[in-house]
Amino acid sequence: MDLAALMAIYILSQFYRTFLAVLAPALTADLGVTAAELSHAAGSWYLFFSLAQLPTGVLLDRFGPRRVVGTFLCGPAFVGALVFSQAHDAFQLTLGVALIGVGCAPILMSGMFLFARRYPPARFATLSGLMIGVGGLGNILGAAPFALAVEAFGWREMMLFLAGTGLVCGGVAFAVLRDPPPLPPTPGAKDAGFRGFLELLRMPLLLAMLPLALTNYAVAGGIRGLWAGPYLADIHGFDAAAIGMATLCIAVAMMSGNFVYAPLDRVFGSRKPLILSANVAGFVCVAWLAFGSPGAWTAVALMTACGFFGATYAVLIAHWRSFVPLRLTGRGVTLINVTGMMGTALGQFATGALSDAPLSAGDFAAGYHRVFLWYAVTLLIGLTVYALFARDARPDQVAD
Repeated sequence: MDLAALMAIYILSQFYRTFLAVLAPALTADLGVTAAELSHAAGSWYLFFSLAQLPTGVLLDRFGPRRVVGTFLCGPAFVGALVFSQAHDAFQLTLGVALIGVGCAPILMSGMFLFARRYPPARFATLSGLMIGVGGLGNILGAAPFALAVEAFGWREMMLFLAGTGLVCGGVAFAVLRDPPPLPPTPGAKDAGFRGFLELLRMPLLLAMLPLALTNYAVAGGIRGLWAGPYLADIHGFDAAAIGMATLCIAVAMMSGNFVYAPLDRVFGSRKPLILSANVAGFVCVAWLAFGSPGAWTAVALMTACGFFGATYAVLIAHWRSFVPLRLTGRGVTLINVTGMMGTALGQFATGALSDAPLSAGDFAAGYHRVFLWYAVTLLIGLTVYALFARDARPDQVAD
């Protein structure tokens, strides 16, 4: 019951990762914000989400998910949506998005924390993929349905509605989530507070996975979260309705990819080849966007494929989890998620900065070439390090 509720709450977090792609035309028209400013706002969600992950990991290990999720949703997530709804410039938009990012920080990690504490290790990837997949409904709701709602009621009114939704979700978390029993203390362990992160960062097996964690989700998250909308409008002349349909396709691919990839580690008894093959395919797609000149719906298909192939994030976290001591579960799952979300934030800031000058000058082809080139190059670097140095793990493998 409580895990089902937490998965439902996660829909809101996934929605907030991507809603700016649909709001971009309205915010530009009403407030005069630029694509670069929206990129910075989108990046701030991931940046502050990531920064909040570090205390979240400590709090989960110490207090459990119920109070952590409830407090974050009723506090910063609620306030951030209110600030956004009343924004009149780019700074206020960015502040609202940043607070929302903080409020959403513990949701997915709380699910993974409970999966690691309640279920056999071999089920971790499947359950994590299930949660991310269910949360993908937020991606879908944040596409065409949200575009229609904004058109009907206005973006400020919809943000007020979302603020109320976050408050309700926080109340549900307080009411239904159940914390696992505390673990007995480990003799001689010096992992109190943030020192547990340092122990993890001293493990070469884990360090080899961090570059791919930094770049894996960043491609799909960056494209779906922001760039799909401006790119399709500027290059292919899509209107808001067409952008909503295109981003819906990407969202469905991201959601369905989790349901496909997450159980496959148990089918093949291995994780590394699965992660590598999917991300190589994703690299090919984003490189095509960077160096080719695809037609409108070919471009949509390529971005959709990026969403599908990037859905190995849950399997990558499960691979990482195989080498994390049980007593550091909360900090372990949050550390890799910090890396993934920081990579997405970095991607948003970097692509905004790289593309600002050509986009402002009306050279859309050059601007979006830089966007997709960033994603192609960084993903290739992450793939190379992972291929050369990461050790494979069986689905049932646990740390000593």
